[in-house]
Amino acid sequence: MTADTPHELAPYLDEPPQLRAGAFGKDARLLLRFERRGGRSILAEMVRKAPLLVQKALYCDEGMPGLPVVFIITNSGGILQGDRYAMDFAVGPGAIGHVTTQAATKIHEMDANHATQVQEIRLDDGGYLEYLPEAVIPFARSRFLTRTRIRIAPTATLLYAETLMGGRKYYGDGERFRFDLFSSTVAAERPTGESLFVEKFLIEPGRSPVFRPGVMDDFDVFGNVILLTPRAIADAVAPRAVSAWNKADGWAAGVGRLPNDAGLIYKVVARESSVVRARIRDFWSLVRPEVTGRPVPPEFAWR
Repeated sequence: MTADTPHELAPYLDEPPQLRAGAFGKDARLLLRFERRGGRSILAEMVRKAPLLVQKALYCDEGMPGLPVVFIITNSGGILQGDRYAMDFAVGPGAIGHVTTQAATKIHEMDANHATQVQEIRLDDGGYLEYLPEAVIPFARSRFLTRTRIRIAPTATLLYAETLMGGRKYYGDGERFRFDLFSSTVAAERPTGESLFVEKFLIEPGRSPVFRPGVMDDFDVFGNVILLTPRAIADAVAPRAVSAWNKADGWAAGVGRLPNDAGLIYKVVARESSVVRARIRDFWSLVRPEVTGRPVPPEFAWR
């Protein structure tokens, strides 16, 4: 156990009996850089190492035709024990980009070790990035740690969301919060190194039950949305964001201010992932017009 290994991983450091942790095929890398070129934004740099893949940027957003959209693809069918993922996203001055995933990220059952994901996100002056991946689904007995470090210029905007499902709710007799460990840390700072905030949530259902008031109660899906943006945009979005407890439809949501005038944080819990997705989309629909003057496109008919 190294000095920078979080304490919660201490029980899960044994090597898998198959490929060792971080071996070939289990050491994924992805680097994306968006830049402003000739009056529009492009995906100027792309480095990929399987099982993480990207094909090319698409200009498929009807609300914002000049927005390069990138889908992250995996050829492994999900995250497995011993996997080590690293992703690096950069947005140059005045550039824009949208990053999402092809489908939900499945964290498979584990009987040894753990899986990790490290993300580095950097935005230069006037940059705008929407990072809205699909939900994460941790299977029973999985162990997963994700760390995200953000360096953002004061005039840039990042809309970052993560959606955590409690497990495969409708698999067999249900796998609601039967995973061993889910740990997520997001830290943001200015390019000068000035810290903006750090948020960490650690879920260990076997040690601390989640089905209680103040945690998940009877909800199954958690959405966490971070908006790092100049104060004027945060002031415009905050009073319009839905903060409510809708008992009939089974969801609750609320918006709050991040420290150091960094922006907003929006949290939503619900019984179904479709409800969390809808609330995140509503929040997104407030942010994009304020930042770019362009609307969020209509949702695809099959969603």
